[in-house]
Amino acid sequence: VQLQASGGGLVQAGGSLRLSCAASGSIAGIKAMRWYRQAPGKEREWVAIMTSGTVNYADSVKGRFTISRDRAKKTVYLLMNSLEPEDTAVYYCNVDTVYRGYWGQGTLVTVSS
Repeated sequence: VQLQASGGGLVQAGGSLRLSCAASGSIAGIKAMRWYRQAPGKEREWVAIMTSGTVNYADSVKGRFTISRDRAKKTVYLLMNSLEPEDTAVYYCNVDTVYRGYWGQGTLVTVSS
């Protein structure tokens, strides 16, 4: 199974983007789905998490980003509103299961001021 991330692009500050992370097949034993990001010259950081019962966000994106899931499409989304130049990064999706973890290839988000 592979994860395919998409939806990145160039957007002006204050704009919105929706990232998608589609699985090529069914994934069993899912514990959590996460989005991470890595800005130029910085370490990868966690952005959002969805488990069977909860969602949570990094303080830097809380109130602006929303993680969601479409089970039928085997896809996880990250809706990003009120984007800021500081949100510029490569965004990665991650699915953590009881057996192993899966990573998408990353999608670049660039926010211009």
